[in-house]
Amino acid sequence: MTILHLRRARTSLVLDARGPGLPRVVHWGGDVGDLDDDGLRQLTDATVPPVVPSSFDEPTVLSVLPEASAGWSGRPGLAGHRDGAGWSTAFRLDGLDVDQSAADEPARVAVRASDPAAGLTVTIEITLDPYGLLTVRHRLRNDGDSAYELRELTPVLPVPAVATELLDLTGRWCRERSPQRHPWQHGAWVREGRHGRTGHDATLLLVAGTTGFGFGHGEVWAVHTAWSGDHVTFAERRPTGESTLGGGELLAPGEVQLGPGESYETPLLYAVWSDAGLDGLSDVLHTHLRARPGHPRSPRPVTLNVWEAVYFDHDLDRLRALADRAAQIGVERFVLDDGWFRGRRDDTAGLGDWYVDEGVWPDGLQPLIEHVTGQGLQFGLWVEPEMVNPDSDVFRAHPDWVLAVPGRLPPAWRHQQVLDLGRPEAYDYVLERLDTLLTDHPGIRYLKWDQNRDLTEAGHHGRPGVHGQTLAVYRLFDELRNRHPGVEIESCSSGGARVDLAILARTDRVWASDCNDALERLSIQRWTGLLLPPELIGTHVGPERSHTTNRVHDLGFRAATALFGHHGIEWDIASISAAEQTELAAWVALHKRLRPLLHAGRVVRVDHPDPAVWAHGVVDHDNTRAVYAVARLTTSVTQVPGAVRLPGLDPGRRYRVRQVSGVPAPASIDLSPPTWLAGGLTLSGAALARVGVQLPALHPEQSLVLEVDAVD
Repeated sequence: MTILHLRRARTSLVLDARGPGLPRVVHWGGDVGDLDDDGLRQLTDATVPPVVPSSFDEPTVLSVLPEASAGWSGRPGLAGHRDGAGWSTAFRLDGLDVDQSAADEPARVAVRASDPAAGLTVTIEITLDPYGLLTVRHRLRNDGDSAYELRELTPVLPVPAVATELLDLTGRWCRERSPQRHPWQHGAWVREGRHGRTGHDATLLLVAGTTGFGFGHGEVWAVHTAWSGDHVTFAERRPTGESTLGGGELLAPGEVQLGPGESYETPLLYAVWSDAGLDGLSDVLHTHLRARPGHPRSPRPVTLNVWEAVYFDHDLDRLRALADRAAQIGVERFVLDDGWFRGRRDDTAGLGDWYVDEGVWPDGLQPLIEHVTGQGLQFGLWVEPEMVNPDSDVFRAHPDWVLAVPGRLPPAWRHQQVLDLGRPEAYDYVLERLDTLLTDHPGIRYLKWDQNRDLTEAGHHGRPGVHGQTLAVYRLFDELRNRHPGVEIESCSSGGARVDLAILARTDRVWASDCNDALERLSIQRWTGLLLPPELIGTHVGPERSHTTNRVHDLGFRAATALFGHHGIEWDIASISAAEQTELAAWVALHKRLRPLLHAGRVVRVDHPDPAVWAHGVVDHDNTRAVYAVARLTTSVTQVPGAVRLPGLDPGRRYRVRQVSGVPAPASIDLSPPTWLAGGLTLSGAALARVGVQLPALHPEQSLVLEVDAVD
């Protein structure tokens, strides 16, 4: 066989595929240059560890699928058995399929290996895309004549010893994506999600990096497990010297039984390297996502969701008035939330009965749809197709359609259970209802698709059912998109509990959190943006008093926080004052003006020494324009927190920096603000990135938005 070198966008992957066993990753990280065959051989030889006392007699090297038969004593790449036998493998390389296309196309390698004694064949697919994003996927086939129970099949990648710190994310409902950071010590740091969905606590990325890495500096490696069911993502450092990142599906006992000739395919493991800190990771990921065929291409409509305006109290005249006010403010999409279907007057009943409630809507939804579209707005609708209330007609008729262990129901969650979409009759019912809803109401151009509970004790015909449910949900999304290609879908899931790249292959945005408190949202959106570009993250202006925290914020802070994303409103705008309406319309107009930049540029986040000051921005790829926001979270220890640097600009060009116009200035405590603020200033990109600008002494929970334009 051979030693392969995949190179794209300053990233190299060197793969030793000389056999006889599985290939190993010699290097994943920065570009190692244009090496010939001899150079690749010498590099590979230079990375083979020595033989040391009290160890194996031959060097132990880590393959792309770690095996005990090769001396690996860490987390296994494959775990399974045939009634207690065939639990250890010794795969031998059968062949390689290599596609080293032009530099603007992905480089691909497919590794084929088998173990006749174990009766297994594995195919390992590795792709390095033109932007430097690496994906790895394993496919296992049972070639034996008896069933093989699969317990784990997990892609693993090595990370060099210079990575000394780990960063990942955790969270809960209304406080998703909270960062946690610590030294990378010996042992395994394992993040398991057993929610049957991605989870509020899911780490979007698990990052390993050099000491002190930040948003704009440091060398970093990261992985993302693209799966919407139970999953695991981990970092492991062995006393023998190896450091690895990996991730895959988390399988329950007996969940995947491969019959003779059957196969299992892992979720994609996304892996990305950067020597420009966390922003460098995001830049690769955002560029990749924007290049996907299904990425939204049209301007992201400013959205009004009426949940916090009316809750379950649906009244046609009131909703028409909301639509009228929305049109006046500049809204482009109107979404009717929960409460439109039969028996749904609160959250205890009706889920599963996806028929328009004739008692509330005697003439159906069409009068509202026609009024909304007549105002020039798109119409959207809330659904939660995977769930069912026991107090519903469909549950009373088909109690066996629920994911459950025989003889009992799982604990209730928001008075609901989960429909077993692995049952063909349940799947067909849900598909028919949604298809009919969209066919009968062609004015519906958007579905807010919710999923408000974990999948607990999720049994399917007496066996674990999360794996099958996840695949069935993907089929449901795919079939609906095929039948109604013009309908966009949001992944909501009680806020941010289903945010991953597998669900985003089928949806057009995520709802990052049910919390619209602007202070909480700053953090939630910042860390959601580690993986996703702004246009995929729903960011709405909530009411003055947040219904999830009871905290009060002025409109400017709420609007500035919501500016950097898929903009919208979650507020009873029919009851706001004329002054609030005018200001809100100005913020909407500002977003529309900046939208081409916000939804296409490079995201930058500022490493500022004062934890009370957060700054972030978006820079156009041609370095002609940028917009930044600086937020004061709390009071600072110092009276003046120091100049804020504005990174990401061309150091050799000059830029004019000014406060955005047309919206009120934030409140500050200074008696005399910085003199430059009144008329703006002009400085080089180098000066702005290395020195920065002194800003007003903002009051806590205030944001200043700056617009930057190249002048030469």
